[in-house]
Amino acid sequence: MEYREISRLAEKLRENIGRVVVGKEGQIELVLVALLSGGHVLLEDVPGTGKTTLAKALAKTLRCGFSRVQFTPDLLPADITGMRVFSQQTGEFSFLKGPVFTNILLADEINRATPRTQSALLECMEERQVTEGGVTYRLERPFLVIATQNPVETQGTFPLPEAQLDRFLIRLSLGYPTEDEAVFMMQRFMENNPLAELEHVSDGARVSEASALCAACRVSGEVLRYIAAICEAARDPEKVRLGPSPRALLALMRACQALAAIRGRDYVIPDDVKELAVPVLAHRVIPRGLSAQFSAAELIREAVGKTPAPTEERP
Repeated sequence: MEYREISRLAEKLRENIGRVVVGKEGQIELVLVALLSGGHVLLEDVPGTGKTTLAKALAKTLRCGFSRVQFTPDLLPADITGMRVFSQQTGEFSFLKGPVFTNILLADEINRATPRTQSALLECMEERQVTEGGVTYRLERPFLVIATQNPVETQGTFPLPEAQLDRFLIRLSLGYPTEDEAVFMMQRFMENNPLAELEHVSDGARVSEASALCAACRVSGEVLRYIAAICEAARDPEKVRLGPSPRALLALMRACQALAAIRGRDYVIPDDVKELAVPVLAHRVIPRGLSAQFSAAELIREAVGKTPAPTEERP
């Protein structure tokens, strides 16, 4: 597979998902960036904007495993990862795999579960494995967690801790459609549900192959230093209580590699870094004295604006 093939694959995936999710090409591309770079996505938006539909459309487009878990306060960790059960026929315990053993896991309203249950996803998201009874079970590839949460309704919710927010490669919002998009959406859904008729255009094996090639995308020393300088600028102690971690720095690099491949390049340019800085870094930053997401995004934009970009575009 070549980088031009990754670009064509991404275009096919974006177009197919766009048959169901109308007018969100930029957000769909960010989800593909997470998929190809081995990251995870946090969709934060009000109900009814298409968060669940996007996850289902991606799974059908790839014809790969899909599981949906509705997070509630009474959900237990074993309900996600699985549990050991006793078989009366064999007289032995066996491991019953949970819904996390899939390719795309939709963690719906993740902030409604207790911290104990939320933390059950940490090992799965970071190490791609589940450990039960001293035995480690590897998760399938590709593996993508798409978690949703409603930022408006906070009663009966448990805010995600910073340690878990740091596990998500990208946080994004779908937002409301424009008037033209809304009309087009109603026309499309008037007689039938496009999601039910959606056909696959690729599979998990091809995505895994593309993901491996993305990891080989070249990043010059100047661009690496540019990424490090932006993260350092976003750790200004006078403005933030928590800045981008080393994991955030690596996440931005991998996301840039995937975006470059989607654009048909085998090398990363500074514009890739500028484009992904906010969706990759903003949710990992806690402004000092402020807590609004908008303030964190502005802080990242400020860090990007005051950091000189390298003029050398190719390694």
